[in-house]
Amino acid sequence: MYLLGYDIGSSSIKAALVNAETGKAIKVIQSPKVEMEITAKEIGWAEQSPEVWWENVCKATQEILQTTQIDPQQVKGIGIAYQMHGLVLVDENQEVLRPSIIWCDSRAVEIGNKAFANLTEEKCLSHLLNSPGNFTASKLKWVKENEPEIYSRIHKMMLPGDYIAMKLTGKITTTISGLSEGVFWDFKENNIARFLLEEYGIEENLIPEIKDTFSVQGILNKKASEETGLPEGIPITYRAGDQPNNALSLGVINPDEVAATGGTSGVVYGVVDKPIYDLKSRINGFAHVNHTIENPRIGMLLCINGAGIQYSFLKKLIAQPDVSYNEMEMMASEIPVGSEGLRIIPFGNGAERILVNDSPGAQINNLQFNRHKQAHFFRAGLEGIAFSFVYGFQVLKDLGLNPKLIKVGNDNLFQSTIFAKTIANLLGCCIEVVKTTGAEGAAKASGVGAKVYANLEESIRTNEVEKQYFPSEEIEVYKMAYEAWEKDLKKLLS
Repeated sequence: MYLLGYDIGSSSIKAALVNAETGKAIKVIQSPKVEMEITAKEIGWAEQSPEVWWENVCKATQEILQTTQIDPQQVKGIGIAYQMHGLVLVDENQEVLRPSIIWCDSRAVEIGNKAFANLTEEKCLSHLLNSPGNFTASKLKWVKENEPEIYSRIHKMMLPGDYIAMKLTGKITTTISGLSEGVFWDFKENNIARFLLEEYGIEENLIPEIKDTFSVQGILNKKASEETGLPEGIPITYRAGDQPNNALSLGVINPDEVAATGGTSGVVYGVVDKPIYDLKSRINGFAHVNHTIENPRIGMLLCINGAGIQYSFLKKLIAQPDVSYNEMEMMASEIPVGSEGLRIIPFGNGAERILVNDSPGAQINNLQFNRHKQAHFFRAGLEGIAFSFVYGFQVLKDLGLNPKLIKVGNDNLFQSTIFAKTIANLLGCCIEVVKTTGAEGAAKASGVGAKVYANLEESIRTNEVEKQYFPSEEIEVYKMAYEAWEKDLKKLLS
């Protein structure tokens, strides 16, 4: 018996086939092998073709079936994780009306800011847990204002995962978790955010039918069967945005549990048991995958733009071409904590929400020509990113989240012992590295909706912990290094 999971990213589509009994991934496929194109007709725009996502879902599925030679009749459920905050529009024939406006497109910022002021900050934050900002609802308003001919032909608006579910089943549906990430959900009324739709002049009938996150959301139809190679009738039983799904994949489902990832940008995602919000909008709140009206589960998302991109920049700038990240780690490990005074501020990748949308730029401080060498830069780079995580964590702590354990994946900055130990020491908590991927998590989650597993806890019971990082006895030296870095940041911000 098998479960199939998809992760619809902006760079590629990943598909994972999981053995339902053991919870182990049999095969994980990425398609295409190179990054998918993102087009930008104007500065700040970012669009992708939903049809290309679907083509690669089909290719990845066919490759999995061909390479594993499993009996596809034994696939009992399909789960979908997807890039958050995107907008897909289709007409009555389920044909895409325009390219998807994806997560990193910033064209709707001013639309969201205007609504935030008109509706009042208090109402938006208390009902939506966010400013309308640049989220999906604001992107739909942009289409209404700038492309009225296309808007007039819209049958339904969708998030990227909703589109893939539609292609698999022929049915257009969404989830509360999905609507919340597009700021279409009112947490006070426990319903569609009608006050925001009214502000934007958006008709409620454009919102798809709402399905439970873990439920039969449709079954694979004949057309999808012909295109993917899967048999008709397989149920689609799970759907969630990539960050909530990443948290679930790592086993983060209960209050005070926290997931983190350190890729190009850094993300911390913590779960709380009531709708809360940050008055400065530094944190975004969304309905977690297991959120219900009776038992609220809110995912508090903190994003740091200047994370892995800073370290990759350092690698390109000062490392020899044949030097690997592992070799950079080894060189950096020879340098003491605090990098002998060299400090790097990593905020050079656009406006930072944790800095109240300030964009101070990256900065190298206290460079000594006769003291600091290449290895110092590598260590200071890792420490600077770790310090930015710790700085952001303080916002979560101020909102009442106080984790003792942080769960992370095994394919990002947390592979670095320097990086992980710096955070563990400064936050006084354990960091647990779990062997999993988003596509694997989506596959296992589909087993809950398909009734293969009795509950969420059973679906993640087979998670494999690769390593753990604990606070050490040298906490004071980490604190001194962080305090010097934070002093630099405050001076820069002032």
